[in-house]
Amino acid sequence: MTSLFDDLPLGELRLPNRIVMSPMTRVRSGVEGLATASMATYYAQRATAGLIISEGIQPSLEGQSNPLTPGLYNVAQIDSWRQVTSAVHVNGGRIFAQIMHAGRISHPDTTGRQAVAPSAVAARDAYVFTPSGPQPAPVPRALGTREVPGVAESYATAARGAMEAGFDGVELHGANGYLIGQFLSSNANLRTDRYGGTVTGRIRFAVEAVTATADAIGADRVGLRVSPGAGIWDVSEPEIPELYGALLEELAPLGLAYLHVAASPEEDVIRGLRRAWEGTLIVNPSKPGSPAPSTREDAERWLLKGADLISFGRAFLANPDLVERLREDHPLAVADVDTYYQGGDEGYITYQPFSAPSDLVATEG
Repeated sequence: MTSLFDDLPLGELRLPNRIVMSPMTRVRSGVEGLATASMATYYAQRATAGLIISEGIQPSLEGQSNPLTPGLYNVAQIDSWRQVTSAVHVNGGRIFAQIMHAGRISHPDTTGRQAVAPSAVAARDAYVFTPSGPQPAPVPRALGTREVPGVAESYATAARGAMEAGFDGVELHGANGYLIGQFLSSNANLRTDRYGGTVTGRIRFAVEAVTATADAIGADRVGLRVSPGAGIWDVSEPEIPELYGALLEELAPLGLAYLHVAASPEEDVIRGLRRAWEGTLIVNPSKPGSPAPSTREDAERWLLKGADLISFGRAFLANPDLVERLREDHPLAVADVDTYYQGGDEGYITYQPFSAPSDLVATEG
């Protein structure tokens, strides 16, 4: 039986275990999108993971979602990430950069620019974070047909920057209703050109972005994250088997490092992707709508169902030594929700490794 603690080859890497740190937004960057010393400490503390996938990193200013999230689109940002990758490597870890273009889940108050998307359709009943607090998701500008290839290429450009910064690879964020997911969607993408309409049209942007990135840095350094049927940020995918079957058929010949499947309301969806994808599969077993972190039992269940790697999100926040806690069946600490996005070091790099209570020793009086 495959164990969470078995090693696994991933491209030119060999992962010492099958526990992946899932990408999580923490809004701790500088105002110019620079990685910080605290971010280096945060990731280094978690370097015993088989693989770390960074928080979402915008490939352009217009791709930024929240304030104080990091970028990979200029020299200063690339340079700032070297302290992070170096700290992870010195501590024996491996780290991929997640490249995330927010598309319509952005706001001019954050970027100074109108959000862009497949179509001029706002996410319904959605509020996005801005420097002055949550605001209704704005109506984005629809990308012109001639613009779309350049936006797809921005993922590849950011991936080159990630390699310069010392990352071991990149993951394209195609999940949770951001730009790639918006193109896949039938209600956010109302285009009638080659990037919309049919399933073939709606998967085209994802295929172009992934292919450009694979060509730029090598396919074995590139992963893709998806969340079929999750419905996050008001995206609808009514024909999941057809849509994702077509997408994976196009991507399979590239020889990507992995496919990363985020939480889906239907387990059969993930099983279907396992059957369709012959390469390495990462499954995030978090339960949609549940605040509880995933457990070792959740992970082992998905290993039995064919996952190669298991990604943990919330469990890594308060447990920098998560691998060891899972190995030894130590209890998991619970993260303080109020510190998820508040900035500063508290609730970010202040969580400690597990320490067993000391045995009381009787002494002679």
